[in-house]
Amino acid sequence: MGTRMEGIKKQLHREKYKLTPQREATLQVLIENEKAHLSAEEVYLLVKDKAPDTGLATVYRTLDLLSELNILDKINFGDGVARYEIRKEGVKHFHHHLICLECGEVNEIQEDLLSEVEEKVASKYNFLVKDHRLIFHGICEKCQKIK
Repeated sequence: MGTRMEGIKKQLHREKYKLTPQREATLQVLIENEKAHLSAEEVYLLVKDKAPDTGLATVYRTLDLLSELNILDKINFGDGVARYEIRKEGVKHFHHHLICLECGEVNEIQEDLLSEVEEKVASKYNFLVKDHRLIFHGICEKCQKIK
C-alpha cells in the first residue's frame, strides 16, 4: 500500500493538491477494500474509524476530486448507487464487470475485451477514445446451479 500511496501523493502534488489526512484516510479505505466497490456512504463509515473528525461532505468532495484526477473510477451498476474503486497503476482502460442479477455478486474482468471495437470507433467516427466501460448483467454460475 505504501508505494501506491506515494504514487498518488506525487500525482496530487503535480496537480497542485495536498494529501490531507482526510484524503489519505479515504485512499487507505479504498486501497484496503480494493475489490469491494464501495459506495460513498460505505467509504465514509470506514473513514470515520481512521479519521473520526472527517465529515460525509469531505468524503464526497475527496471522491469527486480523486475521480476527476483518474485516481478512482466512479461506477454505476444500474442500482442507482455510485460506487468507487481505485484505478490500478499504469492501466490504460477501465476493467469490465459481471453483475449477477440474482445475488448481486460483482466479478471483474481484467483483460481488455474491446480493443478492436475501440479501434473501429476511432477510425470510422474519427473519435479519440480515452476510456470505455463494459458491464454484463446476468446470472452467475452459483445462482445458475441453484435453479
